[in-house]
Amino acid sequence: MRTITTGLQFPEGPIAMPDGSVLVVEIRRGTLSRVAPDGAISVVAECGGGPNGAAIGPDGACYVCNNGGFEWHDMGGIVVPGNQPPDYIGGRIQRVDLATGKVTDLYTACDGHPLRGPNDLVFDRHGGFWFTDHGKMRERDRDRTGLYYARADGSLIKEVVFPLDAPNGVGLSPDGTKVYVAETFTGRVWSWDVGGPGEVATVMGFGPGGGGLLCGLPGFQLFDSLAVDGAGNVCVATLVNGGITVIAPSGEVLEHVATGDPLTTNICFGGADLRTAYVTCSGTGQLVALDWPRPGLRLVHG
Repeated sequence: MRTITTGLQFPEGPIAMPDGSVLVVEIRRGTLSRVAPDGAISVVAECGGGPNGAAIGPDGACYVCNNGGFEWHDMGGIVVPGNQPPDYIGGRIQRVDLATGKVTDLYTACDGHPLRGPNDLVFDRHGGFWFTDHGKMRERDRDRTGLYYARADGSLIKEVVFPLDAPNGVGLSPDGTKVYVAETFTGRVWSWDVGGPGEVATVMGFGPGGGGLLCGLPGFQLFDSLAVDGAGNVCVATLVNGGITVIAPSGEVLEHVATGDPLTTNICFGGADLRTAYVTCSGTGQLVALDWPRPGLRLVHG
């Protein structure tokens, strides 16, 4: 494991860029930032609130899930996000022009319901994207949220699965026929068959929205964001037991790659052969790189 840079303010949403740099959000700082190969950090855009998951869209812009912000705590040198803060700006999907840094709010609500804490997103081949809303916590209650689908041009947003329990990471299988969602507090990954853009096929059973359970971890392990590799394995950032849990399409846990940071939050793949994994170690403010045993999945855009 190689440390690319340190001093990031709760990094998340890594995107490996063609020039060798990595885009990350800094949730606590409220920015979309660029980490150069030599570790230098520069601000691309001021997003405000709490920029979270990020992805390159069909127009080359960067689309950002903004969770609206957190309270922040220091637990023995580890930075930990907390409840909804007094200066919460509301959840939103933002478009960032990478050339100018201009930030545009694309969506702030769905069917009259305000977005609460959008967390992660993944684009499909149809110009749209799936995204999760993790919701916000307050002293005595937290939001019920779900899985959404939207178009990059601002013309459509729809709720696809509701409710989910703090949905976090989202990804698509290599052929685009399955959508995966990781729930944080349950430590579970659910899957649904994709029937079309923004459509899932439901099955009989007790899974949320007719979904099937891909995997649930034993003990006190929580799930964060995820990426799918070229073999279709779901690589989920794992909290408490800090690292990446690799889950086969069959649901078998293949391995756990430890990072040493209990708040390991996200992973993406880059390099010429997609065998470099970039991982955000958010509690310690690091972006690290690992040689991955399998190539990652090439994303639709970027």
